[in-house]
Amino acid sequence: MNEPLLSPVLDDDGTPFWQYAAQGELRIQACADCGELRFPPRPCCPHCHSFESEWRKMSGRGRVWSYVIPHPPLLPAYAEQAPYNAIVVELAEAPRIRLVGNLVRGPGAPLNSVPAERIRIGARVQAVFTQVGGVSVPRWILERA
Repeated sequence: MNEPLLSPVLDDDGTPFWQYAAQGELRIQACADCGELRFPPRPCCPHCHSFESEWRKMSGRGRVWSYVIPHPPLLPAYAEQAPYNAIVVELAEAPRIRLVGNLVRGPGAPLNSVPAERIRIGARVQAVFTQVGGVSVPRWILERA
């Protein structure tokens, strides 16, 4: 059985996120009226209820907020890459915004390229982008001190 890895679901609200990712940019939706950042993207600001939005470029830097090493992999397509990680990253510019991804050795590296014992809560990471199912997705690499 050779199933593909999961790909993002593209919808009207989130499409700009993936378009910027395809350009190698991490952008987060912000309210054009009150300025609050929000993720996941949605049509209405949860703070001021405005329907006006814009996309702000982020540095792509953050910290590992949490992580898990799934045992066994939950989906058959991931079995050959086990053990691998799934991390939650708190963005440097927006600590309330957290993105889920994988910590990898470098752009295009496999999901299992970073040993579990190297992952630490609070580790500084930087976004890189990798093609998965025709969509450029953010993954994360350890920042070099």
